Amino acid sequence: MKNALDFSGKRVLVVGGSSGIGNGIARAFLDAGAEAHVWGTRASAADYADDDGSDLTDIHYAQMDVSDFDAIEAYVPPFDGLDVLVLSQGTVLYKRQEFKMDGWKKVMDVNIGSLMACSEKFHDMLAASKGSLITISSTAGYHATRGNPAYSASKTGAIGLTKTLGEAWASDGIRVNGIAPGLVDTKLTKVTTENPKRLEGTLRNIPLHRLGTPEDMAGVALFLASPLSAYVVGQTIPVDGGLILS
Repeated sequence: MKNALDFSGKRVLVVGGSSGIGNGIARAFLDAGAEAHVWGTRASAADYADDDGSDLTDIHYAQMDVSDFDAIEAYVPPFDGLDVLVLSQGTVLYKRQEFKMDGWKKVMDVNIGSLMACSEKFHDMLAASKGSLITISSTAGYHATRGNPAYSASKTGAIGLTKTLGEAWASDGIRVNGIAPGLVDTKLTKVTTENPKRLEGTLRNIPLHRLGTPEDMAGVALFLASPLSAYVVGQTIPVDGGLILS
């Protein structure tokens, strides 16, 4: 299919696109010709200038607290149409904080509640463009994560939400699919990547014997938003180097 990955003239919003996986995805769409917008938590794009894994050059930036559902609903976008919405927001709390209700609620609001809030916010724009919605969950949605009950539950929920919205919104012309990253070297995974013993053990369980990169996730996002996946609906693709095969 000629030029299937050319997104010239398309508008893309990556929620959580200020760093990590989301930023890699936003830059991939930008490089493919799209007008790229991202939401982040800091006041301005300049506040990410010193962050590794964050490049907001030529990307339109807006601050948003995705746990504030009223703020999402009230947001007035600087575009009048949207072709691709990528939901890459996420958080995790360690040291058993997620077993307490305050921690549980914080993670659930960001990791699953905001997915629905953002999806509903941009439903009409995506329906008008016959666009794509892509959720970013985690392979944690397929197995237990001993110290992080909210993270596990929210990522499992994101996979279920992707199936349900995929079925519900297909008739509106919106294709909903997802990506479940394995271990990718980002701010959220430093508890593993900066612990040599823990990292060594994890890499042994990955058939490709390496960490994933934001670029690995971006390639699948481009595929899911393109005509190459025109008959794919409601699916979440594990992109994990084979981690959950055994």
